[in-house]
Amino acid sequence: MTKVQPRALADLIKRPIITEKATVLLENNQYTFDVDRRATKPQIKAAIEELFNVKVTAVNTYHLPPKERRVGRFVGQRPRYKRAIVTLAPDSKIVLFPEV
Repeated sequence: MTKVQPRALADLIKRPIITEKATVLLENNQYTFDVDRRATKPQIKAAIEELFNVKVTAVNTYHLPPKERRVGRFVGQRPRYKRAIVTLAPDSKIVLFPEV
């Protein structure tokens, strides 16, 4: 496994995903995140464990297909990104919505 600086690990995770599918996965202790396109599964696992102090058992990743974007007469593509579904150990939990 390659060594990654702890400061660089925080930059791998972009944001958590809150969609209907992601909230259904929360029942199975699985959390969905947008991550850097170049991030590997071991790097994602290390980043989640470092940021949230939890135990990760599995990481599944997939690339979303590019979507076209039109601005006037110019057609381009939206920025590409990678999505990771992280499965935590049964005794671990990430608080996405903290109580106020």
